[in-house]
Amino acid sequence: MSKAIVRFNGYQNTEEIKVEPSSNSMYLNDNQFTTAQIPLGAPITGTVYGTLLNYKGDLAALGDAVNEAPYKQSPKAPILYIKPINTITGFHTPIPLPLDVSELQIGAALGVVIGKNATNVAEEEALDYVSGYTIVNDVSIPHESVYRPAISQKARDGFCPVGPWIIERDVIADPNQLTIQVFINGELKQQNTTANLIRPVARLISDITSFMTLYEGDTVLVGVPENPPFAKEGDLVRIEIEGIGALENIVKAEVNCPLKEDLK
Repeated sequence: MSKAIVRFNGYQNTEEIKVEPSSNSMYLNDNQFTTAQIPLGAPITGTVYGTLLNYKGDLAALGDAVNEAPYKQSPKAPILYIKPINTITGFHTPIPLPLDVSELQIGAALGVVIGKNATNVAEEEALDYVSGYTIVNDVSIPHESVYRPAISQKARDGFCPVGPWIIERDVIADPNQLTIQVFINGELKQQNTTANLIRPVARLISDITSFMTLYEGDTVLVGVPENPPFAKEGDLVRIEIEGIGALENIVKAEVNCPLKEDLK
């Protein structure tokens, strides 16, 4: 069993409980429940920062394009963007499929949750500022350009499922050696590992905090691996990250999505 932070659906505060990541189950009053039995909300509270082109294969896939205008070189610093609060949802919350879109890009990302305010943090001390790790689905409408802020593609309502919980930092021996898998309707569609990060977790935190403060509760997404899979209406998306658990959400047409009804 591992220590984790959860937010039960409908509750404002989080709770510390014992979980079993391998079976996606939790223990409440010494009774074991699966994530399918207990409704869970997003366990995070702060700003979510995504990172582009932080997997070696993702950057390599651009080929010579990285040397063309407007930047004419590979990134020298982390390329960041924000997943705003309207995007953040929890485990089993439907992912809205806009009416004019046929499929969504699934972005399996390790979420690094910051435990205390971090400014100008040295790389060798960076993990001391981490409270834990979670699973994030950085959903996006497919698009080609990485040079413009993809707000209309990445910042739609419900485009950032998070969960099922935050595993405490010390449970994960090395966040740079975690297998990530994406299943669509039970079929494995993507597999990668955080060993392929260009900027490992500690260096990413150090580089970001060299020019901005990360606050307690913020979450940094280490990046999305190359060749992300796509999901259509009715597809069940399951993202598994070694040692953390699995995040599941189903894609539903926006007009039929309960999330949209809740937002009215």
